[in-house]
Formats: sequence, C-alpha cells, structure tokens
Amino acid sequence: MSLSRSTQADLLLVLVTLLAGAGWIFSKHAMAAFSPILFLSVRFLIAGIFLGGIASVPLRKLKKEQLQKSALVGFVFAIAMTFWILGLFYGNHVGVGAFLTSLGAVLVPVVSLFFGEKANRSLWYSMPVVVAGLACLSLDNSFIFGWGELSFLISALLFALFFILNSRFAASIPALPLTTIQMIITAAIAFTASLFLEEWQWSFEPDIWVWILASAIIATSGRFLFQTKAQGMAPASHAAIIMTLEPIRAALFASIWLAETMSSLQFVGCALIFSAMLINRWQVITHLLGRKER
Repeated sequence: MSLSRSTQADLLLVLVTLLAGAGWIFSKHAMAAFSPILFLSVRFLIAGIFLGGIASVPLRKLKKEQLQKSALVGFVFAIAMTFWILGLFYGNHVGVGAFLTSLGAVLVPVVSLFFGEKANRSLWYSMPVVVAGLACLSLDNSFIFGWGELSFLISALLFALFFILNSRFAASIPALPLTTIQMIITAAIAFTASLFLEEWQWSFEPDIWVWILASAIIATSGRFLFQTKAQGMAPASHAAIIMTLEPIRAALFASIWLAETMSSLQFVGCALIFSAMLINRWQVITHLLGRKER
C-alpha cells in the first residue's frame, strides 16, 4: 500500500525534527573549538559540497527564475542561521533557546499577512500566551536576556520568512538543487561575516571534527534536504505544526547530553510558548484530525 503525499510529508518532517534536535547538540559541541560564525561557514560548506556532488545534473537544469528564487530563499536562510548560531554561542540555555527559536512557527501566519494571506483568530489568541511565556522566562532568576536570547528571537522571525518562501518555491523547484544552493549561499555569507566580525579560532582535534561532520552531514545536509522535500509536498501551515516538535527534541537531547535542567518557571515559560504554537495552529490541527477520522 503506497502512502499519500501528505503522510509521506508528515513522516519526513518527524524525521526532520529528530535531526534538528540532534543538530543543536552537535553544534554546541563543535563550537567549543571554533568561532561561531566561522563554524557555521565550515558546517555549510561541507554540507554544500556533499549535496553538490550529487546535485550537479539537477543544478544545471535549473532555469534562471528558479536560480533567482533559490538564491533569495538561500539569502534569508543564511541570515537566519547566522543569528541562530550567535544565539547558540552566546545563549545560556540550549533548551530555552530552542523554544525561543520555535517562536518562528507562531510568526509564520504573521509574516504571511505581508504575502496577502488573511490571519485567523487563532493567531490573535496565541499572542498573549507567547507574551506570558516570555514573561515567565524573563522573570526567572536564572534566566538572562542577553545577546544570545535576542539573536534567537531575531532568527525566529527570519526563519518564519524562510519557511514561507521555502514552501512556496519548493513546490516548483526540485528539493536537491534548492537545498544545495541554500547551503552554498549560507557558507559564503557566514564566511564573509566571520571575516569582518570575529577573531578566528579553530581546532584540528579529531574529536571536534566528528561533531562538525555530524553537524554538516546529518543535521544540515540530511535535515534541510528532507525538510525542503516535505515542504514541497504539504502546505506551510501543515508543516509548521509538526516542526513544533523540534524544541522538545532539542530540550530532551540537551538534558541527556549536556545535563541541562530547567527551573519551574522556565519550564512553565517553555510550556506556554509550546501551547501558543498549538493554539496558533488549532484550526489546522482539528481539520487534520477530522480528516483522518473519516
């Protein structure tokens, strides 16, 4: 029995959340010996070379308009990833950072307003819950709102824009060349930013390169290729629901590998943010559940 496109997209996105959650841990370990933006450029250069090696033919077949769209979404993605890696480097808590970044899922319908889409009531219902969640985090004595946390929030907004553009373009551009272009552009922009914004440090210790390769091949090449493929098979609103699992995976992995714990107020704040994502997507969730029951 063959699976429907919607079911295939769901399964791919569940896999993506697992790879994305693991990616937080891979990157955290790799950055122990690398400048953050330099690490980002190395990570995406490896990913781009890896994907480019199997995408040479599809890349040559892209039309000019497809190349332009791929470059645009790649540029947005590169800036979003730069802020995310700065957040991961300067942030104080991986689990909390994952939930801050996941606000991008809430912001998808907000950004969609600028593309002519109408906002439903769920969007406005979710906003007070988001504010309450952020308030709980900020009121916690162990929570520090610094450059890392601000970077996570900026990346969330940019990831929302990327998610919308990627969903639109992935419907008409093959996933492999689209993802490859995103990887290469991110590597180029990150390298340029690193050149001007930070003092380089790196390590050639074998242990560090294990984490770098895991981050580049598993959590970058695999994750974003599968995500782009899935986004081309399902609406952005549908895909965003499943992607809300990413912060839970990241927080779980952080508690296992990094021995991170959350205070009661931090846990409440993250739970509220996750609740806001569910409220934001409630109409789509009930529609999907109703469709499956039939």
